[in-house]
Amino acid sequence: MNRIEKLIAELCPDGVEWKTLGEITKIDSFKQIGAEELKNLTTDNGNVKLLPSSKNHDWFTNEELAGDYICEGEVITLGRALYSNTKYWKGKFISSNNHTITTFDPQKLLTKYLYYVIIHNEKEFYVETSTYPKLELNILKNFPIPLPPLPIQEEIVKILDTFTALEAELEAELEARKKQYEYYRNTLLTPVEHAGRWYLNGKEVEWKKLGEVCESISSGKNKSRNPQGKYPVYGSTGIINYCDNYAYDKETLLIARVGSAGFVHLATGKYDVSDNTLILIPKENYNLHFAYYQLTNFNLNKLAKGGTQPIITASQIKQIRIPIPPLSEQERIVAILDKFDALVNDISQGLPAEIEARRKQYEYYRNKLLNFSNR
Repeated sequence: MNRIEKLIAELCPDGVEWKTLGEITKIDSFKQIGAEELKNLTTDNGNVKLLPSSKNHDWFTNEELAGDYICEGEVITLGRALYSNTKYWKGKFISSNNHTITTFDPQKLLTKYLYYVIIHNEKEFYVETSTYPKLELNILKNFPIPLPPLPIQEEIVKILDTFTALEAELEAELEARKKQYEYYRNTLLTPVEHAGRWYLNGKEVEWKKLGEVCESISSGKNKSRNPQGKYPVYGSTGIINYCDNYAYDKETLLIARVGSAGFVHLATGKYDVSDNTLILIPKENYNLHFAYYQLTNFNLNKLAKGGTQPIITASQIKQIRIPIPPLSEQERIVAILDKFDALVNDISQGLPAEIEARRKQYEYYRNKLLNFSNR
């Protein structure tokens, strides 16, 4: 029997108390701040949190800029639209275009515990509309919340805080590794000139047009698709559909021709390719994976032309001049970058896999810890 089970047996053997959110919290609606005004408030050296901020960014302002908008306390915010952006904050803040929740009695209900309960049930508070999910206040106010004794709430918060802190550390490490990967990719693939000659990592390179080092650069021709088909159809952003018959049975390099013009990716196995995607097949002295890293680093999107539908043509791609080091150097560079790529992008290994494992572990324990009805 773990510590929480012992506490439950000791402090509430007959079960926990339940209350609706409206009975135990104060729910406020704050004035919406316009996007331009919000932008003007943002500063790098502020101590006032802007809520809700982006899922991936924390935005702050200072007290002088905040003015009459400033609030202070321990709060939970829910966006008026779209879930998965619920925030917990303790301190000074500005609340924009959202609802904030504060507890009536912090000696009976911990705000951080309530935050985890709300996250656990978040989708229940929103109703689907024709455009996006919308927060329904009546559902929110009448939603039942378990109120175990404070020591149990504290223990739950302690456990879940540990998981969220670990995930945050892994996310920060992943971001650092991505920057490191980009740095090394750029360093390894950027030639330098010396005495009229060009070198890549000390190896002399030849400048060639991409069309000269490829067997072919052509558009895909797939027209027939079947969602239940056996073989994937690659488009400008990856697999876009399936088909009954394949046209290719080897790894090739693909470049988006329209839409996400310039996006570079690899296709493997048996597959077909849509006509909005270019297929690049290198010659023997041009390593396929080296070509992938080189063209990714080149940022082909800068060649795209057009307004609503940017486009890159095969003739443009063929004329690109690129530095070609000896094949052995290409293979050495690929071996280094493959390790970085697996570390930061491969969902079956490396940091993404570890983050996903920790996220699932956190969700498992959150569900277990907050499911009082099944104890």
